[in-house]
Amino acid sequence: MSTTLPGSAFNQVVDLYLRRQRSLGRAYVHEEHVIDALRLLLEKTSSTDLDQTLFEAWCASQSHLSVNTRRNRQRIVRNFCLYRRRIEPTCFVPDINRLPRRCPYASPVIFGAAEVARMLAAADRLAPTSTSPLRPAVMRLAVVLLYTAGLRRGELLRLTLADVDPRHGILRIRASKFHKSRTVPLSPDAARELRSYLRKRLRPPLSRSLDSPLLCNSKGQVRGYTGTGLRQGIQALFRAANVCGTDGRTPRVHDFRHSFAVGSLLRWYQQGADVQSNLPKLAMYMGHVSIVSTAYYLRWIPQLAAAASDRLETHFGHLITGGAA
Repeated sequence: MSTTLPGSAFNQVVDLYLRRQRSLGRAYVHEEHVIDALRLLLEKTSSTDLDQTLFEAWCASQSHLSVNTRRNRQRIVRNFCLYRRRIEPTCFVPDINRLPRRCPYASPVIFGAAEVARMLAAADRLAPTSTSPLRPAVMRLAVVLLYTAGLRRGELLRLTLADVDPRHGILRIRASKFHKSRTVPLSPDAARELRSYLRKRLRPPLSRSLDSPLLCNSKGQVRGYTGTGLRQGIQALFRAANVCGTDGRTPRVHDFRHSFAVGSLLRWYQQGADVQSNLPKLAMYMGHVSIVSTAYYLRWIPQLAAAASDRLETHFGHLITGGAA
């Protein structure tokens, strides 16, 4: 095993790498956890540096994870090693051809207003509990904001009372992905839902402190929902409302974001709006750096294809002559 670097020097390189990545505007929280797991293995094995044998042992310890998760973590380590090679040309770098092959992710389930209406009805039927007295109202507002504002799950969970302006119907998303903050105006209907929720949320004994979570439960004290708790609650609503993909698969929480983007595009076609000029606005609303990121969410569903085809026929149908090929 290589002994070219003492452990403290290895840690110094890691710290330099993390500082460099964060100086570029990246949070690098998950990446730090992955590299820390590798550092811990070095300490446990009394190793002073990373080599092929140690890397394979670390990979083997994660064999219970999905293929895509393992590939992602191994790529994080490889990217760190590539950075390190700039100053240490002989250091170990994992062979990219030996990383697990990526499996295709499941396509998002796109749903619309009818499915969301059934989910809202299912949320209203939920029973409050001693630890979640606002459960029906929380789940209802979560569905409304995810569907009408296209929020990321983490953005929704991090909202505090200080981040909402019910009078003007505005959400303030603070330091989200890539440290970007933005202001999200709500539709009139969504703003009404927010005000209705706040009338319940601000009643005693729940905390009215501005830094307390918007979506909360209470087990001894007011606390925000966890990502797992929200996911389980939303998926229960999907099942109760019989919302599923063509293959019977229950949608993910993130599929709200896909449905929001596709729904926005469909509305523009139906309203006769200039779709191309509106795409940068959609990117800004969703918190994307550019429309390249937004394009990932724009799935070509039959309704969208029909709307685009109708517009083409309206404007250029007279240029097409002859019968079907």
